Amino acid sequence: MTSSLASHMTRERIYTKTGDDGSTGLFYGGRVRKDSELPAAYGTVDEAQAVLGLARSEPGVDAELAAFLVSIMRDLYVLMAELATLPENRVKLTPGQSSVSEAMVSRLEAIIDDLDTRFEPPTEFVVPGGNRVAAWLDLARTVVRRAERRSLAAAEAPSLVVPYLNRLSDLLWTMARWQEGTSVITKEL
Repeated sequence: MTSSLASHMTRERIYTKTGDDGSTGLFYGGRVRKDSELPAAYGTVDEAQAVLGLARSEPGVDAELAAFLVSIMRDLYVLMAELATLPENRVKLTPGQSSVSEAMVSRLEAIIDDLDTRFEPPTEFVVPGGNRVAAWLDLARTVVRRAERRSLAAAEAPSLVVPYLNRLSDLLWTMARWQEGTSVITKEL
């Protein structure tokens, strides 16, 4: 037997078939329908994370923006862990590791405050698409807003999921404007 065949035989399959009935397993146990509020919320966060990956993969993205995006995407794994846990099991989560912490929200605010000093803020609504990176950031912002709406029922207070997503959408708007430098406003059309 070749070594590649042997390693193939011991490797777990990516598919489990346990979701073929339309349900999904949750962190710390339990199963829910795939269209219930928890998977709808964390699935939308997952979508936002993928769009952030597209922004990060654009040619010419500088190291600072890339580092910000990787940090945010790591936070989103924490946020998704919280959303993938039944409310009665969330006491088992660790702030900053498997549930959103106050420090995570504060970190976003600090980045917004810093970036906001680096460009002249537009006084009107802006037309997205000043460049590809800004366009991906604006798309990510809209997906994050949808995730925020979906998370309202999935992560009620005292969870910090909704405040985190609210700050993240503000940060993504700020990052998009920072990346554009000068934004096209709606009145100029």
